[in-house]
Parts: sequence; structure tokens; C-alpha cells
Amino acid sequence: MNRRNVLGLPLAFATAGLPLPVRAQAAFPDRPMRMLIGFAAGGPTDIVGRRFADRLGAVLGQPVVVENRSGASGAIASVEAARARPDGYTLMLATSSSHAIYASLAVRPGFDPATDYAPLALIGVVPMVIGAHPTFAADLPEALGRIRAASGGIAIATSGNGGIAHFAAELLLRQAGGLRANLVHFRGGGPAVQDAIAGHVPAVVETFATTLEHHSAGRLRILAAFTEQRSAAAPEVPTAIEQGVPGMLANTYNALLAPAGTPAPVVARLAEASAEAAAEPEFQAFLRSVSVEPVPGSTPARTADFIRSERAKWEPIIRATGLRIE
Repeated sequence: MNRRNVLGLPLAFATAGLPLPVRAQAAFPDRPMRMLIGFAAGGPTDIVGRRFADRLGAVLGQPVVVENRSGASGAIASVEAARARPDGYTLMLATSSSHAIYASLAVRPGFDPATDYAPLALIGVVPMVIGAHPTFAADLPEALGRIRAASGGIAIATSGNGGIAHFAAELLLRQAGGLRANLVHFRGGGPAVQDAIAGHVPAVVETFATTLEHHSAGRLRILAAFTEQRSAAAPEVPTAIEQGVPGMLANTYNALLAPAGTPAPVVARLAEASAEAAAEPEFQAFLRSVSVEPVPGSTPARTADFIRSERAKWEPIIRATGLRIE
């Protein structure tokens, strides 16, 4: 059969002799997709993930259905995504809790952040902060002075043992000169913040998103943001770095991943669509409204580098605590 006849055939006949993966890529996506989220519905990661899934689906022309697989700091979703068929129809929204913390904390995490995924895009970064009851301290230097003087007697709340807030608190104590404090680990950021508001614990390390409303209402004072620059959401809050704590950078993030082995054309299409969806002004405004910093110009390579650097940053902090999950 000559070239002219082949080109004249209907698409179904012209592609019939091609291998299935090639035909699937040519039409990708031709059915609904799913996005795994490792945390419960209604939480910060879920809220961002669902809004992004809507935008991504609109760009791709197919629904992106969110499936929550909560548990083990996002590890349950991470394992499922790593083992999913690498056809582009299963995605996951990774965070630092799963890919920077749990992967280094667990003896057998069940997944490898560096080899089990095809990075697509970094959607946003969620800064960590330290907040305090208004009677405890007016700024970070005063709080650190009180912690130093108490020599381990001051309580700092976190959202859970082994989570990003836990290790952000550890990093703060380390970068502030090797201070000691009584880290009190709650079952979630909400309870930790509420106990700080009530004055049961004087300080709390949590995300900007969890604490900003209480800061604005005067119930809690955010003493410092663990960022390089002040946040547009609360420009009155200074960074820890500008208050004399060098290298105090801590955040969680939202990164879109596919299983390793996903065909390169599919990865390229997903990355292109993700960049388009994330760049939409309305979506960026939404991110900022929930204290998430958009990441412009994200690519698969930059996403991979970011995930790798975050894990490298937290590994020595985790080792120093001696904490391991069997």
C-alpha cells in the first residue's frame, strides 16, 4: 500500500498496526484521569489539589478525579502512585511530608522519591512559620531568648511527630544556636494551633495557611516566616533570617508526579498542561488566598531538582533526632 492510500484511510485504520502505547499517546488523554492525594478531604493539600485538578482537567479536556488515600504522612498514596500503570492516567500530588520527610524517616518507606516517579510540575510552596500566644513574645528574638533561658522548659507545639512542622521546629532550634525546647506533637495542625491560642502551649510551628487567619484576628502572633522574603499575604511578618536566624528556610510543597516509566510524550503533554493550568491568574490568586506561593516557570527538570534538594536538606535534621519509623 502506498503512502497516499495510508494517509487517505480513516484514523482508526491508519493506526491499527501501531503498538498500543503509541496509539494511546496519540490520543492522550482520551478518558478521565485520577489524582491521588495522601491526606484527608478538606485539608490544605486536598483544597489545593482539587482546585488544580479542575483546572488541569479543563486544559486537557478530560476530568481529573481526586482520590484521597490518607495515612502515613502521604506514604499510602505515594506507594499506590509508584505502583500504578505508567500510562499518564494516574497522577499524585506529593508534599514534603511524603517525599522529603517520610522517605528519609522510614526504614522501609515502600517508594523511592528519586526513581519511582516522573516529575511534572511544582504547583506551589507553603511556607512554615512560628506563631505564639500574644503574651509570650513580641518578636522572634524575644521568643528565642525565653527558650534559651528556660533550657528545655518551653513547649513548642507541632502538628505531629515526624512531620514537616516537627522538623521545622528542630531546624529552628538548631539554626538559632543549638537551643533546647519541649516539642509537643499534636494530631494535626488545627489542635496544635488551638492550644497555642488558648495559652496551653506558648508557641507553635505550623504553616502560614493554618495560622494566618488567627494572626489577622489577633488570637495568635506569627513571629517569623521561614522564607527568604516576606509573604505578600502578611507583609508585616518578618522572616526568621532577617531576625538573625541564618538559613532558616522551611516549607511544604505541592508537586505533581506520574509513575516512573510514563512515556515521554505523555510526560511532556502533562507538564505543558500543568504549566498552563498553574499559570492561570485566577488559580494563582486562589493559591495566594490560602497562603500558597505559586512557582512560576516550573518544568519537570526543575521539579525533580527541587524534590531532591528538599530531601537532602531534611536528611541531616532527621538523622540528628535519631527518630526512625520501622
